[in-house]
Amino acid sequence: MFKNILFPIELTREARKAIELTANMVRIHQSKLTILSVVEEDAEGAMASEEQVAKLLEKAKNFFAGQGIQAATLEKVGIPAFTICDVADEIDADLIIMGCRGLGLIDEEAAMDSATNRVINLANCPVLVVS
Repeated sequence: MFKNILFPIELTREARKAIELTANMVRIHQSKLTILSVVEEDAEGAMASEEQVAKLLEKAKNFFAGQGIQAATLEKVGIPAFTICDVADEIDADLIIMGCRGLGLIDEEAAMDSATNRVINLANCPVLVVS
């Protein structure tokens, strides 16, 4: 059913949970997997170091390799939600799996502005959110 899965990764506890679920979904559906890291510039134009991003992508790729899953990796610079949706369209993703920081209903304004919420509303394919 899901031939092409996009997994945007970040350094959060939820992303670590999502990686295991992603591996299971890829195995079940025998999907092609693309791991995406989106680097966002801050107000001063600074970004996470290329070394940090490379380590994160390599660590994720190694995890999937250990599960017998080959994955392509992409690193993009941009606004996370828009970049995730653009990449999903570019690779013709059938599913996006991503972690959610679990803001819940406590801070409604922050939840409405979250990257996860934006992806859910903008993506042209289903989004599976792991919290």
